[in-house]
Amino acid sequence: MPIRPLRPARLRGRVFRGSSQVAAGRLTKAQLRSAAWQRLFRDVYACSSVVVTHEVRAGAAALLLLPGAVVSGRSAAVLWGVDAARPADDVELTLPPGSSASTAPGVRVRRWGLAPEQVTARRGIPVTTPETTAVDLGRTPGPVEESVALVDALVACRVTELDAVRAAAAAATGPGCRRARRVVALADGLAGSPQETRLRLLLHASRLPRPVAQHTVLDAGGRFVARVDFAWPDRRVAVEYEGRWHGRPQQVASDRARLNRLTAAGWRVVFVTSEDLREPDRLVARLAAVLAA
Repeated sequence: MPIRPLRPARLRGRVFRGSSQVAAGRLTKAQLRSAAWQRLFRDVYACSSVVVTHEVRAGAAALLLLPGAVVSGRSAAVLWGVDAARPADDVELTLPPGSSASTAPGVRVRRWGLAPEQVTARRGIPVTTPETTAVDLGRTPGPVEESVALVDALVACRVTELDAVRAAAAAATGPGCRRARRVVALADGLAGSPQETRLRLLLHASRLPRPVAQHTVLDAGGRFVARVDFAWPDRRVAVEYEGRWHGRPQQVASDRARLNRLTAAGWRVVFVTSEDLREPDRLVARLAAVLAA
């Protein structure tokens, strides 16, 4: 028989330690299993009204599951506003070396000595600073393009500046520090999406002249026309990743007007899709032909 949900007022909309509430007499162990609550981690619960995001799980892990831990890596990037992890992904935490705290399902623990200046708080949750978070993202093994995209997104959130990130990477020591320096050297903090970062890295690695990122196009009278993802201003050629062009009914008119302004100003616009990025040689050849025309 289902257990009748009981929600004490002080626990509504909250995240809490189950054992603490049982000890305080507010709930029984049986009531914790009712539909009123959702289990996040071992002995950590949330009211069923709480939308469980990765940030909610990260806060619960650092504040309740492993007190003294600091949210780091991709989880820290989420707290700083980057879409770096899905809600159910493992929460990444850092604990001091020699910490006796044990790991738990749903959590990845790194034991690392963080200096006081590398830790701050975000909405009450202990988290690595944006600069330390960027370096950690750069240390993490995997495709370099993905790491660069995450650092770009972190800088684009305006919680830090690229110079500060590069200074932190230059001062970094320990495993992965060389990779971190390479990653932040490739970042520019201008991309509007991970795919734009991948497109930029592809263009820079090709035989094409290096384009200008986020170029502002002006008409002959010096009036603003548009800002384009990438441009060769001397040839009036722009490259736009498909994400800018919405295609939704309410955006079609403004998208067309923007394209018309660019065309009227004498610019050619090349659109790039995710499918194009899967065939880089063909894309580079197409751009080379446009530039040579």
